Amino acid sequence: MKIKLKAKNCLYPMPVVLVGALVKGQPNYFTATHVGILGFNTLAVSMSKGHQTGLGIHENKTFSVNLPSVDLVCEVDLCGMVSGRHADKARLFETFYGDLKTAPMVQQCPLCMECRLVQTLDYPRHEVFIGEIAATHGDPKVMPNGVVDYARVNPLLFVMEDKGYWQLGPRLATAWAAGKVVKHKLA
Repeated sequence: MKIKLKAKNCLYPMPVVLVGALVKGQPNYFTATHVGILGFNTLAVSMSKGHQTGLGIHENKTFSVNLPSVDLVCEVDLCGMVSGRHADKARLFETFYGDLKTAPMVQQCPLCMECRLVQTLDYPRHEVFIGEIAATHGDPKVMPNGVVDYARVNPLLFVMEDKGYWQLGPRLATAWAAGKVVKHKLA
């Protein structure tokens, strides 16, 4: 028998990302975990209203989503603790730009995506920015044979329940193949 937990979101662990945007011409980064895939080249980022990074997204209609490795846990955590109004968080990283020119990205992150804003969903306390990925930039060290190896990315993960940062475990199975083992149960 299960225990009723009320209306509790348990879709964790989530990848931790650094969302980048230019705010009044200066790069700023925001730590986010409420991110998701909406399609092969579309993603969503949710953040409370009034964050500096959100202001920059509205201003330029572009942003970046940077996937840090566990090696950046301290810098990433700090970016979630301090406001861009009071600190230049870009000083923690080497910033680079792609074709969009207004979506600052973090060189130290193994994977970075520059996005065009296509829609903003407005909720009472937060906004969801929907972006179309214009380009993805990957560190060659995590892409043997041109394919991203997430074990080499070693992405930083977050669980709200214990306010903990986690990391990926070993690969478990192959998609569209593991189910064949139990397919007979449907016969």
